[in-house]
Amino acid sequence: MSTIAELNPAPLWKHFAKLCEIPRPSKHEDKVVAYIVDFANNRGLDVKLDQIGNIIIKKPATPGMENRKTLAMQSHVDMVPQKNADTDHDFLTDSIKPYIDGEWVTAEGTTLGADNGIGVAAILALLESTDIPHPALEALLTIDEEAGMTGAKNLQPGHFEADLLLNLDTEDEGELYVGCAGGVDVNVSLPYSPEPTPADHQAFKLSVRGLRGGHSGLDIDKGRGNANKIANRIIDAALVEIPELRIASLDGGSLRNAIPRESFTTITAPADRGADLQKVFQREAAAIKAELDNEARLEITLEETDTPAAVMDTESQLKLIRVIRCCPNGVERMSTALEGIADTSNNLARVVTEEVNGQSQIRIQCLVRSLSDSARDQHGLNVAAAFQLAGAHTSLDNAYPGWTPNMQSPLLALMKDVYKEMEGKEPEVKVIHAGLECGLLAKPYPNWDMVSFGPTIRRAHSPEERVHIESVGNFWDYFLKVVAAIPKR
Repeated sequence: MSTIAELNPAPLWKHFAKLCEIPRPSKHEDKVVAYIVDFANNRGLDVKLDQIGNIIIKKPATPGMENRKTLAMQSHVDMVPQKNADTDHDFLTDSIKPYIDGEWVTAEGTTLGADNGIGVAAILALLESTDIPHPALEALLTIDEEAGMTGAKNLQPGHFEADLLLNLDTEDEGELYVGCAGGVDVNVSLPYSPEPTPADHQAFKLSVRGLRGGHSGLDIDKGRGNANKIANRIIDAALVEIPELRIASLDGGSLRNAIPRESFTTITAPADRGADLQKVFQREAAAIKAELDNEARLEITLEETDTPAAVMDTESQLKLIRVIRCCPNGVERMSTALEGIADTSNNLARVVTEEVNGQSQIRIQCLVRSLSDSARDQHGLNVAAAFQLAGAHTSLDNAYPGWTPNMQSPLLALMKDVYKEMEGKEPEVKVIHAGLECGLLAKPYPNWDMVSFGPTIRRAHSPEERVHIESVGNFWDYFLKVVAAIPKR
């Protein structure tokens, strides 16, 4: 098969292929929203946008299903815009380029957008169908899930009649999710004073590339390297032997919910200490690669570059190096109630120098997650406190709640029965250390009985994102059987 649109199930893959053509990074969903509204209008479906821009579509029951309970379905239309440094791609204007790689679909040098495009495609395929039995359907397609859950946060009561909701946004076929972590952003600004680069200094570019990265919730417990931590460690080691070393600029990581895969730092050192710098670099790079034996593609390079006009003042530089060392990163605590699930974590996501209103600053972004809202808030304060000791300005923003599991859910019981009938075994029922929108949706719709499921997706939030083709077919078949099994009112 030459294109993903030719894969089975064709109704779903057709819509996913179309979604790949439409730029839809978080906070820039206007094109995909317009496309979906046109899709609904052209098929005579009841469609509207709510006050924040979420899409709400309704479709009557097929003949014979009118006495069933109304079913709501939910996915988010935005995607994480991540690309490799050497990939020429503008997420605001360019299409994603998906291709078939054996048993998987992936993309050329960028995120694929299977998170959550496969869920959106499944909903559109069901809404478009003329031969699939279903009860009355209500679709909620939210905006800006990946960058702030703005759509879910601002959803208002009164739009839906359903008591049952299927969230199609998890990433392991055969698993049903009934709870998730909440999160809070820790935003940091550390001001510094630029100084002229010393006349006898030579400039170098320290590059960290090729880390696996991934989802800062789903993959935070896998011991993957953090590009910001790696670059900081090398610079700190070099400062011990070359105290005159100066930092000119940093650019590490990209998104708060993606484990940072790349970092680029411009440093300067006395020209006669270049060989000493290379020696420290080689020693530290070798040690880091040996420690991170799960990062086979890690590349760390130090190359001469153009000399910058200014460098960071030494006091701010020392504060930065120390606070990045101190900043918690990774799993803070594993759950004691749920085996193998991270309870609380932090992702040191972004470290960048920038100019704001004439003031030079280092901007740092972290995303704290926890299954407990109180632990979320406390760990957020812990992370912020480290930066405050360095004299930084901090704020905790964009907090969202977790989703408390209901193991007695009638919808869960139905879905377990359907799965067992299909597969001859029980599905796994889980809680996820990631942010699903269900916790937020429960506020305006406390009556919603919710379960989340999806196909198998790997390396979400990174350019290595991929979705397993066979699992998409299994997910679609299961989705339709659950839809057909919705009980009577």
